[in-house]
Amino acid sequence: MKLSARNQIAGKVVTVEKGQTTGHVHIDVGGGIIITSSITNEAIDELALKAGDDAVAIIKASDVLVGK
Repeated sequence: MKLSARNQIAGKVVTVEKGQTTGHVHIDVGGGIIITSSITNEAIDELALKAGDDAVAIIKASDVLVGK
């Protein structure tokens, strides 16, 4: 898989939670960091995502908001 995105980090899928149309995929990227992605159920099915799978989190954003 080749991508132009620079912010890529490999990890393991911890959980996959499907909702009505979208789901949440939790990826453990090490160091106690879990990245959560909201993707369509169709994408979850097409990628056949399940706990324990290797996965790559690809972060592509022009803005990152932080609040406290």
